[in-house]
Amino acid sequence: MNYSIIDFLSLLGAVCLFLYGMKIMSEGLQKVAGDRLRNILGVMTKNRCAGVLTGIVITALIQSSSASTTMVVSFVNAGLMSLQQSMAVIFGANVGTTFTTWIISAFSFKVSISSYAIPLLAVAVPLIFMKKNTWKSTGEFLIGFCLLFMGLDSISTYVPDLKNNPEMLAFLSEYTSLGFGSVVLFFLVGTILTCVIQSSAATFAITLVMCSQGWISFELGCAIVLGGNIGTTITPVLASLSGNLAAKRTAMGHVLFNTLGSIVVLIVFDPFVQLVAGITEWVGGGDPIAAGASSTTVALALAIFPTVFNTLNLFIMIWFTKLYVTIVCAIMPSRHKDSEEEFSLKYIGRGLLSASELNIAQAEKEIAVYGERVHRMLGMAQNLIHLDEKSDEYQKVFNRLEKYEEIADRMEIEIGNYLNHVAEGRLSPESKMRIAGMLRIISEIESIADSCYNVGRTLDRKYMSHVKFNEKNLQEIDHIFTMVDTAMNNMMDILREMESPDENKIIVAYNYEREINNYRNKLRNDNIFNINNREYDYQEGIFFMDIVGEAEKLGDYVLNVAEGVKHQFRADSDD
Repeated sequence: MNYSIIDFLSLLGAVCLFLYGMKIMSEGLQKVAGDRLRNILGVMTKNRCAGVLTGIVITALIQSSSASTTMVVSFVNAGLMSLQQSMAVIFGANVGTTFTTWIISAFSFKVSISSYAIPLLAVAVPLIFMKKNTWKSTGEFLIGFCLLFMGLDSISTYVPDLKNNPEMLAFLSEYTSLGFGSVVLFFLVGTILTCVIQSSAATFAITLVMCSQGWISFELGCAIVLGGNIGTTITPVLASLSGNLAAKRTAMGHVLFNTLGSIVVLIVFDPFVQLVAGITEWVGGGDPIAAGASSTTVALALAIFPTVFNTLNLFIMIWFTKLYVTIVCAIMPSRHKDSEEEFSLKYIGRGLLSASELNIAQAEKEIAVYGERVHRMLGMAQNLIHLDEKSDEYQKVFNRLEKYEEIADRMEIEIGNYLNHVAEGRLSPESKMRIAGMLRIISEIESIADSCYNVGRTLDRKYMSHVKFNEKNLQEIDHIFTMVDTAMNNMMDILREMESPDENKIIVAYNYEREINNYRNKLRNDNIFNINNREYDYQEGIFFMDIVGEAEKLGDYVLNVAEGVKHQFRADSDD
């Protein structure tokens, strides 16, 4: 078999196609089906057993644990599934993939989803030209789905063709008499082989051929299959490379689950193989360890081996789901407190609402958390102004700002939906007024997030126009942003005491907003004077006032939040 540099480059291209498909699919999911799909997945994975069952069924249907776990990574990346929910689904996927080994063992048949990718593109591409955003987003999701599976199929095409040339591995028969050393060697072979060909099912098929040809014993065949259990985690790891921290943690959880289980079985390898042989005999398949065992017996035993292994691993590990999440978070810690990489609500959830009056207090706490998250965006926006647009640090901060804005949008929707559910309960008139005020407040907080992100977008346009701010303009921008930050700190104090806000802080909020407006007016007049005196050109003045204008809008939104608290949350409101 010849393997040229073109084949290698094609393999790299296939990996890139897979990663790009993952990115497009995740973004499409986030746009088109976020809330609905999140609710569906919330029901499907509401507890560990439901999550495991979901993983088993999905993997059995599409006959690929790599594909199903990759989809789980994309769900987590899009914020549709939590890390803990994903762990249960992945545990189930490991059991579901054994369905494929039974099919190969019995029929040598496997469904290829990639064969439907091209026809599906014929449906997906026209959708992105539709006027309605929902159709466009659906088209993006389908295109990403197609590219993902086309990439998977291409990876299998351009890796060295070991599946159809198992005789290339015949030399391994020389290393079958090293005792436990042979077991470890073939375990590593299974891991590497599966990493290369991206399919534990293909590794199983190759192992079946090697055992039937008499190149290796049944025990060493089991070692290869066991190693393949670790190798199959490479696909979701690749998928997570283009994802956020939560997606990377999900992939790491998959690696951890499969690796720990495989190492435990490797330690008790001989007794475990004897157990599988006993089960094979019990079901009437004969003894696969005995000399002269038929290929049918070996095939049956090799199918039983991963089934027993993954099932036992599941029954043991499922009780430690939370511990897995803790370990994964410790292995891959967040670089920022309350990382922007994860979308999560701290005080409210999507479960059944019990006492609506009490739920209002939870929502108040969540709104304060929402405000704190959005407040951090102001510092990012101000930081961007002083960074070189060509630097990696600028791009890093801009991406972080963009991620925060996306999460702010989703938090507004989640909190708003929660408040609407609460409002359906038996509430007093005062509580209904409070909910109306909360809805106004989260809308204003989301406007703050939009405005901070608009600062970043303005800086991008400034960079594209090759405009630089002079030192005086930078100082004036810093000053108005400091004024806004002071106003936001006061706003956060008001949000934290929403039940009984301090009247003095409400008055201070009005004063801050008035000061910001006055300073904006001064800068606007100075800007016209400076342009006329050629201190800087007109284009720089436009970008300068765009950013100053956004700062003034921020002051307005901050005051609107304070007014919302004043008029809607005080029992003695004079409205």
